[in-house]
Amino acid sequence: MKFLRKSIQIVLLCVSIPNAFAQLGFCNGNSGDPIFIETFGEGTNNVALPLGTTTYTYANSAPNDGFYTVSSTTNWYGWHNTLDHTPNDTNGRSLIVNADFTAGEFFRQTINGLCENTSYEFSSWLLNLLPSSGCGGSGIPINVKFQIWDITDTNLLASGDTGNIAGTPNAIWEQFGLTFQTLPAQTSVILKMINNGVGGCGNDLAIDDIVFKTCGDNIVIEDSQSNATIMVCENDTPFATQLTANPDFSIYTTHAYQWQESTDNTIWVDIVGETYQSYITPNINTTTYYRVKVAEDAVNLANPQCSSLSEVFEIRVIEVPEAPISNGNIENCGNDTQSVSVTVPADVIVNWYDAPSGGNLLLSESDSYPTNVAGTYYAEAVTSNGNCVSNNRTAVSIVFYPVPVVVDEELTFCEGEDITLYANVQNMTYLWSTGDVISQTTVNTSGIYTVIVTNGNGCSATKTITLTQIDNPVIGSVESEGTDIIISTANTGDFEYSLDGINYQLNPVFNTIEGGLYTIYVRERSGCGVASIEYLHFWVPKFFTPNGDTENDTFNLKGIEFYNHSEVYIFDRYGRLLISSKNSPFAWDGTFKNQPLPMSDYWYVINIDGQELKGHFTLKR
Repeated sequence: MKFLRKSIQIVLLCVSIPNAFAQLGFCNGNSGDPIFIETFGEGTNNVALPLGTTTYTYANSAPNDGFYTVSSTTNWYGWHNTLDHTPNDTNGRSLIVNADFTAGEFFRQTINGLCENTSYEFSSWLLNLLPSSGCGGSGIPINVKFQIWDITDTNLLASGDTGNIAGTPNAIWEQFGLTFQTLPAQTSVILKMINNGVGGCGNDLAIDDIVFKTCGDNIVIEDSQSNATIMVCENDTPFATQLTANPDFSIYTTHAYQWQESTDNTIWVDIVGETYQSYITPNINTTTYYRVKVAEDAVNLANPQCSSLSEVFEIRVIEVPEAPISNGNIENCGNDTQSVSVTVPADVIVNWYDAPSGGNLLLSESDSYPTNVAGTYYAEAVTSNGNCVSNNRTAVSIVFYPVPVVVDEELTFCEGEDITLYANVQNMTYLWSTGDVISQTTVNTSGIYTVIVTNGNGCSATKTITLTQIDNPVIGSVESEGTDIIISTANTGDFEYSLDGINYQLNPVFNTIEGGLYTIYVRERSGCGVASIEYLHFWVPKFFTPNGDTENDTFNLKGIEFYNHSEVYIFDRYGRLLISSKNSPFAWDGTFKNQPLPMSDYWYVINIDGQELKGHFTLKR
């Protein structure tokens, strides 16, 4: 049957080139396009190899030991159920081999159309189908020998063994290769694959993507500055340069050249007459790719199976970027740092300047520029590749407007009164937390009040006023303790106290006060209210001295006259009533029947509005 031959690109590992009997390795130079590819095709039905390709027996389904199949499935015997290796295949097939019990050749393929005295690279992908857990973890590894023979099958050109490839938990394709050189007058070779191991539990493999390529020197193209790529801004075109192909002589001893060019790095065209190591490009206005086809002899240049290709040299023409797109000018309240910004494509960077051309570079490689200084700033677009600069810069401005200056306050007001709060900033618009929209608001409740003050530029500031109520004084009680009057308030505050409404003191205790009827005053010191109450201060003297010096000459019960009902009785130590009084002021001069009484203690009984007071006092001479 006829198998699919198609061109695909294989990424090759670069290691040393072997001699005819070296171990496996890949071309360490440049390769040509594939001259032979075996992918084993696509399709869900299994197919057989052409006669003479294998010594194994074809199986239309699961292959037993010594059998093979070409299939898009590997789901047998607990093998890895995996896709073939060929990229982008649909139901791609691979060669499935279940090793025979006797080691030996299982695949043979003749490769025609080669060139004599030319180096080539063979490669193929292998997969151990048996998972590492198969056969109780002791499955037979796969081990394949690759051989390249001349067409007479008598001269071995190259050989190499994969060594044991053990099973893996997951399906892993591995690539192996050989390099060889054809003999004089030789244009065909034979590829052989030999199973070094024997069948049994294991040694089950899949093969895919067999490729042959030419193998030549590693050839690098450079310009006079040793660049491997040139990027040119379109406003610097037309552009021309000299390119030179530099082979490393790792394969070829002599070199013939044919320069090629491409506009898409896919379709290549020979440049007529350009067969030298160096090449001067024409004037270029669009992106262009160059490479050189190399062979040891000029006659081989026309045959793609006898030449190799250099690395690609790209002269990329970069479009001059458009000026950045402004994200808008900024008007900001206050002088906090803000950022002007622009938008550019993903492959373009932005540099910021202080002038529309020339000027000072302020910031590089940023789509935004932070500042707290008002002004106009200029954004320039630069391509990441080639540093191509936009023809114009984009102006973006920023303005900082002043914010109204407000001062928070802590205020007090008197209980029961209104207080007017002021924004204290003129020519603004206002919004109070009370709902008022003028510069002031009147309230009568403590709390936190705010006013948003906004100027003509729309800039706002919030003033906060903490308002605390000062309570009016409330008299709780007034008591007499001997000659002292003690005043207590029912609430706390910064109070002062008075017995006449004129003279105030901070101490709520008034000492050594004559008995009598008083008006007690309690006043809040900042002017928030006065409380008053009448109070009858009454106390019984402990002694008196009727000696005619006009001081304390009488036993005087001051204030007793203000009670609704009062009775006073004075006795000597023997219980004799000396004097009495009822519902009238009382003052006794220490006499009985107009005769002075001696110094002694005397007793009293006083009834005041139903309350009886008893005690004694001393008459001193």
